[in-house]
Amino acid sequence: MRKLLMAQDLGDLNKAVQEALEIKKNRYAYKQLGENKTLLCVFFNNSLRTRLSTQKAGMNLGMNTMVLDVNQGAWKLETERGVVMDGDKSEHLLEAIPVMASFCDVIGVRSFARFENKEFDYQETILNQFIKYSGKPVFSMESATAHPLQAFADLITIEEYKKKERPKVVMTWAPHPRALPQAVPNSFADFMNEANVDFVITHPKGYELSEKFVRNAKIEYDQDKALEGADFVYAKNWSAYQDPHYGQILSKDMSWTVSTEKMALTNNAYFMHCLPVRRNMIVTDDVIESPQSLVIPEAANREISAETVIKRILESL
Repeated sequence: MRKLLMAQDLGDLNKAVQEALEIKKNRYAYKQLGENKTLLCVFFNNSLRTRLSTQKAGMNLGMNTMVLDVNQGAWKLETERGVVMDGDKSEHLLEAIPVMASFCDVIGVRSFARFENKEFDYQETILNQFIKYSGKPVFSMESATAHPLQAFADLITIEEYKKKERPKVVMTWAPHPRALPQAVPNSFADFMNEANVDFVITHPKGYELSEKFVRNAKIEYDQDKALEGADFVYAKNWSAYQDPHYGQILSKDMSWTVSTEKMALTNNAYFMHCLPVRRNMIVTDDVIESPQSLVIPEAANREISAETVIKRILESL
């Protein structure tokens, strides 16, 4: 395994989940794999869960771990070719990448969508530059279009808590004060489409996601109807994907907030969210604090999803 961006990079998802659950039983069983190996985590954006969980996963596997925060303590990096570098960016990513790679064996990269150029974002320009010019295995710690470590952790959590072989999983849009990327909902859709679940996406019109990720998922514009009989409710905001409104907020309709009344429509569903979450916009206090809320075990499984991915990469070296 040399890269992670999409669910297909993991191969058989059921096998990947079972491997993750075995790793969870003994997180240090494979620490010999990372002996004298170095993991470099490069952050172009802020992080809490991803930073801590990925570092912990690398340490579980016996690796040395290094973190570079590009926005603090490093030269500002130019990412596009052909630019006259007469501004505040002192170094080009095309020189920085091979230098970074010379100090490590595996690279994780976190870089969000900019909403300046849809083509630039959806071509995964920054992540693909690391893949092309580093010569090292590269995995996404959230990119412009995807967050596979989060979606993998979500799937592991669903596997642990499901009460039937094929549960109904509903991903619902919810309001937010800022324009957020589509990365988390894209990856959640990507993984759920490959999993043994009845998957439904619900959102207001205008919030349709890329067909690359949605594929054959059922789309329901009536949130109440979508929630009926749900076993898991995954709430997430995202900005518009479709042109000419890419990256824009089209609605802040608070009737889409996941409340006790909304959850009452479900099959006593579990509530899920990737965190951080805007309380009483995305979800009400009583729902996120209820016994059916999985946000903490879901976040804890980020360590397990990252460790499974890094283990597979180390085995390929």
